[in-house]
Amino acid sequence: MRDIAKSERGVSLPYIFTPMPVISMAPEVLDRFIAGNDPDTKKPVIGEIIDALTKTVSPPKPVAEAAPPKTRTMAAPQVLLGPDTEDNLHRLFYEKGWTDGLPIILPTEERVREMLAGTHASPDQVVGEEFLMDVGERIAYTVSNIAVIAVMAGARPEHFPVILAVASTGRSAISPSTTAFASILLVNGPIRNKIEMNSGIGAFGPGNLANSVIGRAWTLMSFGHGHGKAKKTMWSSQGSNLTYNNMCIAENEEMSVWTPFHVDKGFKAEESVVSIFGGWGKINSPGAASHRTLAEELSIEYSVIPPLESSATIVMDPLVARSLKENLGLANKEDVRRYLSQNVKIPAGHYWKTDYVDMLVASQAYQGVEPYASWKKLPDDALIAPFFKPENINLVVAGGGISPLWKATDYRYGVSVSVDKWS
Repeated sequence: MRDIAKSERGVSLPYIFTPMPVISMAPEVLDRFIAGNDPDTKKPVIGEIIDALTKTVSPPKPVAEAAPPKTRTMAAPQVLLGPDTEDNLHRLFYEKGWTDGLPIILPTEERVREMLAGTHASPDQVVGEEFLMDVGERIAYTVSNIAVIAVMAGARPEHFPVILAVASTGRSAISPSTTAFASILLVNGPIRNKIEMNSGIGAFGPGNLANSVIGRAWTLMSFGHGHGKAKKTMWSSQGSNLTYNNMCIAENEEMSVWTPFHVDKGFKAEESVVSIFGGWGKINSPGAASHRTLAEELSIEYSVIPPLESSATIVMDPLVARSLKENLGLANKEDVRRYLSQNVKIPAGHYWKTDYVDMLVASQAYQGVEPYASWKKLPDDALIAPFFKPENINLVVAGGGISPLWKATDYRYGVSVSVDKWS
């Protein structure tokens, strides 16, 4: 459990552990944690902290001499397994930790070869890199490596460019945090219709091949790259069922009254792009009552789950987008973001009594960072507008136009990458 962290300049920094959980614990409980013993070393935590701050550590190496983390390229796919029954091979893949627990499509040479036909990229081209904390090194993975995983996920060659684009971000679908992080994969541009992704009725649900296998492939590659090892690279206490396919959807550009999300991020409308969002909480619209505005509904819902660090991703049905434009005169997404930042208001008490907000944002209030410093001084019933930065609000349109519903999350926007370069 104990490990040594390396800074960029080569200084060794010891990790000191306390009992769990830390979040939501009362101050007196946290005091006992500090006064108590490290569950790993059985030594007093406060003594370890004092030693770490006062004892001499190894001097840092000169920057020019500091060795970067080693990068290891994953081995090219080979015939590593002899003939065996399908059941035995499925069991082997599961026991090796290469799957998400569900059955896979066995990656035979022929199937991998067919998958590679879905891209012009060379099989040995490096797609991306990830750093593995448990072994302290970077791994580089190739087009061939990702082709194996795409086959396992049940993908077809036409899905492969999107899967490669996701892999090129170097991001994992599995978070090492103790909380239940999850993600959204959003696909924009012509590739959506080419591979028949669902952006309409039931977009977040099962039933569509492209949505299912692309989202699942990201999780499988995360397992294959060493993430998802309990108590090593994955510590989520409960985990999240959303990581089975990572809420993979396409945006309903045809029914949206605004510009597509990838255009908001500087891409051309005719480009195919995949975007990644990540966070903790997700809530569903309670029913879009006609007597309440979107801001009023969000105010009610965010009283329960305040947005983390004032970030949010809201996925709304085309009917909601149309209503905002026609009934409130919000002509574009910028207008909507500004409207929400000014009109979604929650009691200050609800905001600060939410464990993760208090844990991650309170320190900024104590440092005098605004508006947190002013919010911290308000009475519990005073209303605050947590979306004080409109640019931190992401808006996506998806759904079939059947009912004016939405999903609101505290997910932060991560990155958008081109799919076309892998076609």
